[in-house]
Amino acid sequence: MNLVARDIIIKPIVTEKSSSLMEENKYTFEVHKNANKIQVRQAVEEIFKVKVLSVNTLNIGSKPKRMGAFIGRTRTWKKAIVAVAAGQRIEFFEGASI
Repeated sequence: MNLVARDIIIKPIVTEKSSSLMEENKYTFEVHKNANKIQVRQAVEEIFKVKVLSVNTLNIGSKPKRMGAFIGRTRTWKKAIVAVAAGQRIEFFEGASI
């Protein structure tokens, strides 16, 4: 599958837990469902011009939800936690608060 870097990284995840991981130079992204760790590493290095040390990916399953009498499920998606080399930062996340 030929994915462009901008197609692989969908959006950053800014939560309380991901904000605490930023202190350890780890950043969290929602990524394309079919992207592997190597593609995520290359996309982050290309877009943000940083050295990636490691990539951990998680498949997030759907959860049951209901709205009144209607029962449904949330969507499934993929999350990547990217560790960046010491001394480097992703400015996109700087100043992001929840």
